[in-house]
Amino acid sequence: MKTHVRRITASLACWALMGACALADTITVAGDPYPPYGDPKNPTGGLAIEIIRAAYKTQGHEITMEFVPWARAEAGVKNGSYDIVPYTWRTEARVRVLLFSTSYAVGNVRFIKRKGDAFEFNGLESLKDKRVGTVRGYGYSDAFVNSPLFTREAGNDLMTNVKKLLRERVDLTLEDEIVARSAIGAEDPQALDRIEFVRTPLAVNPLYVTAGLQNPKAQEIIGAFNKGLETIRANGTLDRILKRYGM
Repeated sequence: MKTHVRRITASLACWALMGACALADTITVAGDPYPPYGDPKNPTGGLAIEIIRAAYKTQGHEITMEFVPWARAEAGVKNGSYDIVPYTWRTEARVRVLLFSTSYAVGNVRFIKRKGDAFEFNGLESLKDKRVGTVRGYGYSDAFVNSPLFTREAGNDLMTNVKKLLRERVDLTLEDEIVARSAIGAEDPQALDRIEFVRTPLAVNPLYVTAGLQNPKAQEIIGAFNKGLETIRANGTLDRILKRYGM
């Protein structure tokens, strides 16, 4: 009888341990530096990483963040090397390969021009004959990507494009305004005095957490984030994080 009790106790301990391990699953996160959303210089990792960490924590998960070039992060999440990309714009092409979470923030993607340039964005036709600096691997609308009216010159990151803009090697570049101000201000504050953000945005883009559809845990991973996001929205944690970043 005692042996039987010991076996039951041991079995329960194993189940408890397994449950604890399941709750302690670590979500691997990969994305490029994208301050203030993802910032390797910020001890917390940045705005998006704080939100994601808080959301998953309510579901018993921890996260690890790896900053890598965007193209590598997107490819890695598609093939399951990473669990999620923390900040993704929604495009038709991505919907076919990625599972999207509930949106947790919204950004205005604006063109950036040299100070004093009279350019204003009034639809893709207003970009006729322009050279526009884009970021390699970023998700722009099909209409923007396929338009024959202007040329797109891909760079590795925003600052590469800003430098090209100031050297007049491109006419415009574009980025989420909050991200651009943060990144440029951190690397070259004087450049902010030499550029302007075009008033009308190209797009108003919600930001999503995404997992690769090939990942067998994709539904579980995104489902846990969505539940956690709902929890931190209800208990005020989300608002507190956003306010800390002036949003």
